[in-house]
Amino acid sequence: MGKLLRCLTRDATVMALCLDAKDIVAEAERIHQPSAVCTAALGRLLTAASMMGVMMKGEQDSLTLKLGGGGPIGTVMAVSDSRGNVRGYAQNPIVEIPLKPSGKLDVSGAVGTDGLLYVMRDTGAPEPYIGCTPIVSGEIAEDITRYYAESEQTPTVCALGVLVNPDLTVQVAGGLLLQLLPFCPDEVIDRVEANVAKLPPITKMLAEGMTPEEIIAVALDGMEFDVLDTYQPAYRCTCSRDKVLRAFAAMPTEELLSLPDETGVAEATCRFCDGVYRFTREELEQLDRQRQKKE
Repeated sequence: MGKLLRCLTRDATVMALCLDAKDIVAEAERIHQPSAVCTAALGRLLTAASMMGVMMKGEQDSLTLKLGGGGPIGTVMAVSDSRGNVRGYAQNPIVEIPLKPSGKLDVSGAVGTDGLLYVMRDTGAPEPYIGCTPIVSGEIAEDITRYYAESEQTPTVCALGVLVNPDLTVQVAGGLLLQLLPFCPDEVIDRVEANVAKLPPITKMLAEGMTPEEIIAVALDGMEFDVLDTYQPAYRCTCSRDKVLRAFAAMPTEELLSLPDETGVAEATCRFCDGVYRFTREELEQLDRQRQKKE
């Protein structure tokens, strides 16, 4: 499991979240077996979703990030609950493109910059909240920062990073999110800006063994803070056979009964965990009869 801290400065002017997401991203890599650049892109979005998810108030609330920049990776999606547990996928998980001149993975090249970042919050209301902003860089952290600035008018600093080993396993992964709260005085803003300017990359700090609390202490240098919440989020899919059946039940009869192949079996594969659910033609016919009786 990962470790996620949510902290608040004692003068209630800055909120900080930091997540060590190595275990989360490693599980995503194990499930989806993506190329290195896709592991980095999906890992960053999962990390951002987890940190944003714990800011939801309701126990059953959920948050979805959807990124489509027109790049070869296609759509990248991550879903978090209010405890930071996440799941996600990349539409095209195997993308091979050249490294940047710096030798780093070209996440922006994989994601693309011609599209939108969608943020959807489901709080149990009749309709979920949906906000979106144009993609700035495709590096994801900058896109999250812009979303908060434009869609929620909340000054935010977001840092995300994933280091992938030569064997495609995950070395480190994590994120940092700083938000200036209403009525934050100029001197605090100046302090945060100065701290951020000298902040090492999140992956460097994690690779050196720093904990989320130590990273937050560096980001909030010169300010006292308290830890409000500690979470241990994980990569967690919520699919089930019953959920698949409920989805089938919403299909028209003709479409439902056309699902089985020549062997008489229909398969449904979960995009988030690659779990496969199989149903016989008889099971689908019984489902259709039960549905018609209820109608």
